[in-house]
Amino acid sequence: MIGRIRSASGPYLAILPGGIWLAAFFILPLFIMLSLSTQTGNLITGFEQTFHFANYSNMLSEYRAPLIRSLVYGGIATLISVIISYPMAYWIAFYGGRNKSTYLFLVLLPFFVTFVLRTVAWEFLLGDQGLVLSWLKNAGIVGSDFHVLATGPAVIGGLVYNYMPFTLLPIYVALEKVDVSLLEAAGDLYASKRQAFLRIVFPLTVPGIFAGVLLTFVPAVSDYVNAAILGGTDQTMIGNVIQTLYLTNSDYPDASALSIVLMAILLIGIFIYAKALGTQDLLDAAAG
Repeated sequence: MIGRIRSASGPYLAILPGGIWLAAFFILPLFIMLSLSTQTGNLITGFEQTFHFANYSNMLSEYRAPLIRSLVYGGIATLISVIISYPMAYWIAFYGGRNKSTYLFLVLLPFFVTFVLRTVAWEFLLGDQGLVLSWLKNAGIVGSDFHVLATGPAVIGGLVYNYMPFTLLPIYVALEKVDVSLLEAAGDLYASKRQAFLRIVFPLTVPGIFAGVLLTFVPAVSDYVNAAILGGTDQTMIGNVIQTLYLTNSDYPDASALSIVLMAILLIGIFIYAKALGTQDLLDAAAG
């Protein structure tokens, strides 16, 4: 009897440390943020739970522009990342040979430098007198008043540069799992390389694309570093607004409400995206 109980409780004991960690650093902070989002007050007199749900509608109407901008920038950056990452991952998986690990290491090499420093390096490169624009201006290719910083493309470029490996790696893993014998069989059945790719390779890698899009889109929409360094006052993203509300204005209720709104929009978008791609199995495949 005791042995049977131990056998049944074994899996639960194995996941207990992870469950405690998840409860302490995700679930509990989430409930605290939900409670803060309906409070009123200020840092001097204190905050009081008044169930002021108008915080949500106020934040949504007041910061609609940065929210839409974040979704647009994140979506464009994710799309560009997929377009760039898929051919790279495909080449590494099928033509990398014994050097696959080296190529993947080169993809991940920038991650050995902190996120902020990588973004600041782009600021120096794209500055009006930076290495790129100074040469183009001196060569007369662009005008002297041409600039890249403080524009939407600069922010999107920074997002693509910083988050593209999150797109590439899941796609590479999915491509690596493709059985080469399936492609050989397709060739034996007189299928062209294009047909083999569209009917075999691409469908089998959809879960990898799904996972890569999630891993890229969610942090890209919430990012505030690229907009703060590469963008200007007209390129503020929702992450910059939340940071200002929390750390500068100490407006915890409004910041919490805006964070909940952003999280809800992302969750709804994720489930719609999963539904549009086909089945719920994509979520299981991406998680696995």
